Amino acid sequence: MNRKKKMNNILKKKVKKTNSKLHTSNKPKYISKAERAKLAEEDSSQEQEQEQE
Repeated sequence: MNRKKKMNNILKKKVKKTNSKLHTSNKPKYISKAERAKLAEEDSSQEQEQEQE
């Protein structure tokens, strides 16, 4: 019985992994706090350049 149960668990795990890889998340990619600050700084510098022109 234990052998059957173990094999079934292994197969179920395999199926779960393949299914999870098929379904992608709608969540946006994580951007670190440092990256956000960097992006904000670049945006502000670009806006200042446009105002000067």
